[in-house]
Amino acid sequence: MSLGDDIQGQIRGLSPEELRALRVWFAEYDAELWDRQFEADVPAGRLERLAERALREHEAGLSTKL
Repeated sequence: MSLGDDIQGQIRGLSPEELRALRVWFAEYDAELWDRQFEADVPAGRLERLAERALREHEAGLSTKL
């Protein structure tokens, strides 16, 4: 059995309250990882092309107000 299968089996065995707590924990954990990656990507210039493209599209009238 793989680690993924083992984890899935354990999750299936959780009570509704435990599952709710796991969801909250995982959402916070996932957001923290995303934040760290974003914070590393910005100074490394990995988002420059995306920002430039967004600005070009906005200047060309291709964006909409939210």
